[in-house]
Order: sequence, then structure tokens, then C-alpha cells
Amino acid sequence: MELIELYVDEEENERLDSYLSNQLDEISRTYLQRIIKEKRVLVNGLLKKASYNVKEGDIIQVDLPEPKKLDLIAEDIPLDIIYEDGDVVVVNKPQNLVVHPAPGNYSGTLVNALLYNIDSLSTINGIIRPGIVHRLDKDTSGLLIVAKNDFAHKELSNQLKNRNIHREYIALVNGVLQKDEGTINLPIGRDPNDRKKMTVIGTNSKEAITNYWVLERFPKYTLVKVNLETGRTHQIRVHFSHMKHPIIGDTVYSNGKNEFGLNKQLLHARKIGFIHPRSAEYMEFECEIPEQFNSILNILRRR
Repeated sequence: MELIELYVDEEENERLDSYLSNQLDEISRTYLQRIIKEKRVLVNGLLKKASYNVKEGDIIQVDLPEPKKLDLIAEDIPLDIIYEDGDVVVVNKPQNLVVHPAPGNYSGTLVNALLYNIDSLSTINGIIRPGIVHRLDKDTSGLLIVAKNDFAHKELSNQLKNRNIHREYIALVNGVLQKDEGTINLPIGRDPNDRKKMTVIGTNSKEAITNYWVLERFPKYTLVKVNLETGRTHQIRVHFSHMKHPIIGDTVYSNGKNEFGLNKQLLHARKIGFIHPRSAEYMEFECEIPEQFNSILNILRRR
């Protein structure tokens, strides 16, 4: 059991579950709602519902249960480990690999591979997401940081929250971008017409900022370098689709048709930089563009 005590030092006018989710951002809101229902959260010594509006001066006590023993199956799935020490692992994730299990799909994921290849993982994100600080879409390749213990996880989550983790992507987009560089600052939220998709929308959305630089122009395509200031679900894919320059191969945010017959987006997390949670040293890692991505670029260059 871990007892966390929070003091509300300013007027928040925010739901209890939302406030806790913002304060304890390494713990999912769904999980926090569950422990509120389980009567593990007290406000000024009293039980409150998730809808309670916190007030200045409230003292909130959160009784986090002991993490359950991981019961996922460790699977011998090859991993491209770029770096590993006692606190963190940096992995180069291939396309077509889901990061963590979900109900109904508890095998064949990056987490299953981590359980087999890594001796310890943080427990903060619960049974099905051990070690996972941030994620990449199934068909986005590239670098991910994994936490081996809860101390490292909390430190890295704080860096993510404070936008101190540098994430650089490479993408091939449809059409020719006219500007050499730009910033897309448009809020992203759940698409009200399709709950499986995200979209640029002004209501029930969050700030999303994407910076880009043109690396190469081709007659019908543009190769861009992308830097994220925020980390919204599908952010790069949604922003470029909204700008009428969807990522080649993206079957969700474009019509899915392309001359290369791809059904996976050409989006690669090429570089990641962060402050090591224990040594406080800045570390940066880079990986090559995947072979298929590179072969398509070579085709375009030969034209």
C-alpha cells in the first residue's frame, strides 16, 4: 500500500478524478476512478464521488493498492535494444507491433517482449503496461523509452509532462509543402463521428503543437522532420491530414491509396533525448530509417 497526500493550494473548480489525474499523471484516470469507487480516496477525511469539485484547502488522501503481480506471458519476441542500464531501456520498435496488451489481446506485444528480455519493469502503469512511459502507434516505427523501476518512471513522466523529452520523427507526406518549416498549433480531440479516430476540434480537445522542417521535396511528396511539443494520440497523423498532406500509407487519416501499395504509414521516431532519471545527464539516441521506408525514398530520388 502507498498513501499519497495532496493539498489543494489554489482554487481549482475541477472534478476529483480529473484533479487526481493531472496531479498523478503517471496513473490513468480510469484507474483513479476505480480506486475512488473502491473507497480508497478521502477528501478532508470523508469519502467523495469522482464528480466532487475540489476546493482550495482540501486535503486529499489516496490509498494506492499494492501492484498486482504481473500475469502476462513473457514471449521470446526479438527486440532491438539501443541502450539499457539499471533504470531505463531505449528500444527501436518495428512497424506492426502493438506497444501494450489490451482486453482480448494479451500477447504478441512489445510488453510481452519486454517481460522476456528485460529483468525488471516499473509497475506504475499497472498489469498490462509495465515499464511503458509513452507509446507509439502500432504501425509507427522507432524509439521508445521504457522504465525499469518506479523511480525512473516518475522522473521520465515528469519530463514528458513538462515537455523536456525531445522527440524527432521522419515522415513522408502526400503533396508538396511550400514552406520550408512551420508549426501546426491546432487542438486535437476524439472525433464525434468516429470514436476510434482523433480529429482537429475545438471542443473536448487538448492543445497539440507539431513543428516541422522540409528535408526533401519530390514531384508529389515531401519528406519532413517533425518535432513534437505535445504528445496527443495520433498527433502527427491528424495534423498533417488536416493540412491536406496525409502521411503516405496511413489507412486511417487518408484514403489509404498510394502508388507503393502500402497499408502502414511512413512515420518513424528517429531520435529521442531525455535527462537520465538518476544521473541527470542528458542522453540522446538515434536510429536508422527502416529498410522499406528508405527503399521508397531511393525510388523517388532516382526519378
